[in-house]
Order: sequence, then structure tokens, then C-alpha cells
Amino acid sequence: MTDKILKLGIPAGSLQEATGELFRKAGYKITFASRSYYPAIDDPEIRCTLIRAQEMPRYVQDGSLDCGLTGYDWILENDAKIVELAELVFSKVSKRPVRWVLAVPNDSPVHEIRDLRGKRIATEVVNLTRRWLAGHGVEANVEFSWGATEVKPPRLADAIVEVTETGSSLRANNLRIVAELLQSTTRFITNSAANAEPWKKQKMDDIVLMLQGAMAAEGKVGLMMNVRKSSLPAVINILPALQTPTVSSLASSEWVAVNTIIDECVVRHIVPQLKAAGACGIVEYPLNKIID
Repeated sequence: MTDKILKLGIPAGSLQEATGELFRKAGYKITFASRSYYPAIDDPEIRCTLIRAQEMPRYVQDGSLDCGLTGYDWILENDAKIVELAELVFSKVSKRPVRWVLAVPNDSPVHEIRDLRGKRIATEVVNLTRRWLAGHGVEANVEFSWGATEVKPPRLADAIVEVTETGSSLRANNLRIVAELLQSTTRFITNSAANAEPWKKQKMDDIVLMLQGAMAAEGKVGLMMNVRKSSLPAVINILPALQTPTVSSLASSEWVAVNTIIDECVVRHIVPQLKAAGACGIVEYPLNKIID
């Protein structure tokens, strides 16, 4: 049993499975057990704890956790004094940032920010919303919402500030967006004490490196093929390489091996072109990580 332990916070809730899958692609096997807030991980130097992303900055800030994953929105909402080690652009639905937006019923008289004066706004990000309103010189009644925020207008609130990725839930509840407050992505955060401890800093940097490598590999595949040297210029011209393709000599002096990384979605389009240009023995293979 190692005496060196890194206390890592994993976001519970909507990001839990996406986070676990990212760690698995990065080479860390995380297992979530039902009713347990302490996921197992195949690294004896890491102890995981499931914590809501909303609370993560506070527990990292006070040292209860050495590090964790949370949203930039929750860092701002908690006004947390933490150290950001990396931005990790992934979410439960897409690879785009989530957006915090102000929305009102379709028939609401609110069309501009100034129309919110004196109105009641329901949201989970009370501090963030109040600061945003103050920045626009608008005073309104901002109330904390415990959930199901979309159903509160118009009876329980005049407007809401809610997070969205696609906007489908807002549209389903007959709401329209008036303004965007913030775009937020996931951040890997730590505190100043853990960041100053060499072993923990190196451990966290290693985790971040592998997570970023796994993210870089998403949607990409490797492609290798054999090409006659006379056909090489035509083949190279077709490849939309992430970097310059690797060209290696083969036993036969007339042939070379070409290896490259491309977006998976373009493979079906360029493989016929590569074959027509003279490539053969074309092999597509999956990638787990890309480390620059």
C-alpha cells in the first residue's frame, strides 16, 4: 500500500459517465459501484471521490480534495480560489461548450436585458446571474432554483437562467433565449498547496497529459498503406494529414510504407482515391491517445 495518495474528485451526475469514459480512454480504469461515492481506480496512488460539479471548486479550494474536474461556470459561481491545470472540452452530449442563457416564455414582453428590471429570475447560478445583471446596470430578483427550472415561467418566475447544449429543452418548454451569459467548459483544477507539492504536481500533470491525449484521439484513426515510390506524390497529395505523413522504406526499394492520422469521418471518402492513386495494403486502425 503506497503512502502517496492523490485525492481526485470525479463529477457526479450528468458528467459522471462521460468523465469515466474519458479516463478509461486515457488508460485509467474507473469503476462506479451503485450507491458508492468512492469509485475504484486501477492506480493505488489515486483515491477517487464522487462530488457534484457544483461543489467541486469548494472542496478543492479547502484541500478536502487535491484536484478534480468541474465546469468553469461553477468556479465562477463559487468564486473559488483554485489553480486551473487544463481545459477539457467534453460534455454529456457534445464536444462544444455548454451555454448559460437567459430565457423567457415565447410570449413574454422581455426582449432586452433592460426589460428584466424588477422581474423574478430563477436559476441555479445565483451569484453568476447577479454579477451579470449588475454589469448591465439591471436590478432584478434572482432566486435559487432547485431544479426543473424550465417549467417555472411564467407562473413561478418571469425568466430563467439555465444551462443548455442544444436548446432543445428550452424549445420544448416554449422558451426563447434573450441573452447568453457565459460559455463553460470542463476544467481540471487543483489548489495552491497540492500544486506546490512536487509529487502531486507531477501526478496531476501526468493525468492531464493522458486525458488530453485521449481527447485529441477522439474521432481520429490511423491509416497505413504501401505505395510505389512513383505514386507517392499523388498519394501524399490526397492525405489530409494531422502532421506530415510518416514515410518508411520497405524491403523492396521500389516501395515505401505511409502512415498517417486522419479524421475518421473522411476515411470512406479518401480510401477509394488512395487506391486509385496507387496505394495498396491499406489498413485503418483505432487510436486511444495522441500525445503531441
